[in-house]
Amino acid sequence: EVPTTGPGTPRTRTQVNAKVQAIVARLKAGEKVINKEGGNSMTPRIASKQPVTIEAVDASKLERGDIVYVKVRGNVYTHLVTALREGEVQIGNNHGHVNGWTKLENVYGIITEIDGVPVGGAREKVKA
Repeated sequence: EVPTTGPGTPRTRTQVNAKVQAIVARLKAGEKVINKEGGNSMTPRIASKQPVTIEAVDASKLERGDIVYVKVRGNVYTHLVTALREGEVQIGNNHGHVNGWTKLENVYGIITEIDGVPVGGAREKVKA
């Protein structure tokens, strides 16, 4: 688990970037990652700092509505796939805000559990 509160919590942009890079590296290595991301953009589906399990994703299997760990416009966060087109996905939050389009290679993982509860259909999209 990557801590998001308490001692050792990333506070500066450099520390946050290091945390994100560590999560991405672990996903690329095929590890499951439990993350507690702050913010309210995914409520009520995911509460601020609610633990989620992220696993590497087979991006060819993504669908509208999937919850992913993704980089779009220089930011990495947990958001929704709101649309798809050849080689790209559109990313948005749970309140209708669209963040923009990003390449499939920037989708690092899919949320397979929220607070230990499986997310329907997500396990079938985990990279083998």
